[in-house]
Amino acid sequence: MPDQTADPAGGDPAGVTVLLVDDDPLVRAGLRLMLGGADDVEVVGEAADGSEVPALVAAHAPDVVLMDIRMPRLDGLAATEALRRRADPPEVLVLTTFHTDEHVLRALRAGAAGFVLKDTPPGEIVAAVRKVAAGEPVLSPAVLQQLITQVAGGEAAGPGEAEERTGRARRRLAALGEREREVAVAVGRGRSNAEIAAELYMSVPTVKTHVSRILTKLDLNNRVQIALLVHDAGES
Repeated sequence: MPDQTADPAGGDPAGVTVLLVDDDPLVRAGLRLMLGGADDVEVVGEAADGSEVPALVAAHAPDVVLMDIRMPRLDGLAATEALRRRADPPEVLVLTTFHTDEHVLRALRAGAAGFVLKDTPPGEIVAAVRKVAAGEPVLSPAVLQQLITQVAGGEAAGPGEAEERTGRARRRLAALGEREREVAVAVGRGRSNAEIAAELYMSVPTVKTHVSRILTKLDLNNRVQIALLVHDAGES
């Protein structure tokens, strides 16, 4: 197994621990080198396939899993779904080529906190890892809307599948209070917390409280999933 752990004699662990998952050893080497340049980030292990991830997560408890989508045995989509079912799951940041990868949406629905392109500048990948570790989704409002338009619009659906998904999403949103629903719809429209606060005449801390309650009530992992649910309900 291509697990390369940090030297335990090297002192205290860095602020953010990362597991790299990609079937290309050159990509993993580049990511390790890139992340190794940040004082507050530590790569604690590597995997060449999604099937190796559970054991490595159990052994190293990383804060973030940097996950490729396409791998030979167990792909990153299935691995992400399995990880997010754990009692205390790490955050997952998906590596993708986005413009050619129609599976990004499934990863986000499974609970991935966001995605980065494989050709993203090194500094931005490091920043994305930090953001995900801090509980922030790596999707700007503009990118979220682009994702929903380009990817969600291209999801394959049978004759009644779209209507069923819409009905299911609306029933879930019905569990929210009026103010929570307003916040959820604003999140679905790509609004930031500050923008929601201004639009709904709330303080930013109040918006954050509503978002936390929405996540708890709907059993979601992050605001990206709120946005996708709002989109499914036809309210974005």
